[in-house]
Amino acid sequence: MVSVPVQCPSGQSAEGIQASRQANGAQRYQCQNRQCERRIFLLHYQHRARVPEVRRQVVEMAINGSGVRDTARVWRISPTTVIAVLKKGPALQHANPTVLPPRRSRALSVSVGRAAELDEMWSFVGAKGTARWLRHALDPHTGRVLTYIVGTRKDAVFLKLRALLAPFGITRYYPDKASV
Repeated sequence: MVSVPVQCPSGQSAEGIQASRQANGAQRYQCQNRQCERRIFLLHYQHRARVPEVRRQVVEMAINGSGVRDTARVWRISPTTVIAVLKKGPALQHANPTVLPPRRSRALSVSVGRAAELDEMWSFVGAKGTARWLRHALDPHTGRVLTYIVGTRKDAVFLKLRALLAPFGITRYYPDKASV
């Protein structure tokens, strides 16, 4: 009998043991490391979209502005699967925490003028009457997404975007050649 150590993909430990089987007969493994975020895993996935690295890349492509159809075509998975991955993705947040400036005490608060490029794009869900707009702010120096919001093209949605941009120190907006 040969013993092969099974390495957990997220825990990076060789503490995996056999667990139950799936309905299609694939062997499941259980990580024995209690700090591991994924307790049950497979060594060989039947569908490409279940591979953790592919799921991470789908989220990364969305953050960098790739569309659903584009991502589906690149990874050869269904657009419905791409949307499902993005809905479940805990990595997506409306404000990018890695770009947020550190909080300062009120005694030392200084207004620092920071610029951002705001852009918007739209698509429809089901019918053109149900258009949804993606508005996002980019750091012009690094190209990183500062914040984004999805919604209708109403003032209330822009006010939510403005509130998300407040921690970045952005106070003036110039949409469509008009000062706001």
